[in-house]
Amino acid sequence: MSTNAIRPARELLLEEYRGVLSTLSKSMPGFPFGSVVPYCLDAQGHPLILISRIAQHTHNLQKDAKCSLLVGERDAEDVQAVGRLTVMAEARKLTDEAAIDAAAARYYRYFPDASNYHKAHDFDFWVLEPVRHRYIGGFGAIHWLDDVTLANPFAGAAEASMIEHMNSDHANAIAHYVELTGLPRSAPAEMVGIDSEGMHLRIGQAIHWLAFPNTCNTPTQVREALVLLARADQWPTPAKVEG
Repeated sequence: MSTNAIRPARELLLEEYRGVLSTLSKSMPGFPFGSVVPYCLDAQGHPLILISRIAQHTHNLQKDAKCSLLVGERDAEDVQAVGRLTVMAEARKLTDEAAIDAAAARYYRYFPDASNYHKAHDFDFWVLEPVRHRYIGGFGAIHWLDDVTLANPFAGAAEASMIEHMNSDHANAIAHYVELTGLPRSAPAEMVGIDSEGMHLRIGQAIHWLAFPNTCNTPTQVREALVLLARADQWPTPAKVEG
């Protein structure tokens, strides 16, 4: 197992926001069943999904919680030459009200339209708890990885406060981040997530993750990073940190 592959594998999971969920078919025993799902990462860094109770993949998970989530780099010309990650996991439905509320608060920032059909239909939050990962970073760069995910030290009130402050008072800084990184300007960008390694911006319905120059472990370090980036002439290359 290569520790050098852990960071790029995790960054791929952060950069993407949709993947192919494979479950074990209930109606066709022994066959895998694939479906496309959007996801964000929960406080533990695990994929969080919202799925309908009548969906085929939900029936499959209720019978057997074993599943996998395949995530690949978007818009790739050669899918075999770019990164992709398979997260083998045990799916767990959230039933505790506090956990559901926390999941909803986070998920709706990323996918605000989801709150409408969640309330109108029978949808539930499920978390995919990783068991092992298979990461391919391109030709010949193939790794089995165990500990890829990283807990978000800001998840909850601290993250919500920082995001609200940035969106309310520093829209110009967010627009500058978009300009520096060449992200689409099809709609105003809104910050929806902050973790120790970067931030998530939502532009329309698309989610984009931007890496901080250095790992941030406190809200003060996040503030310093955001100020630095707001004043930067070009987006700095993140420091190389293993793990």
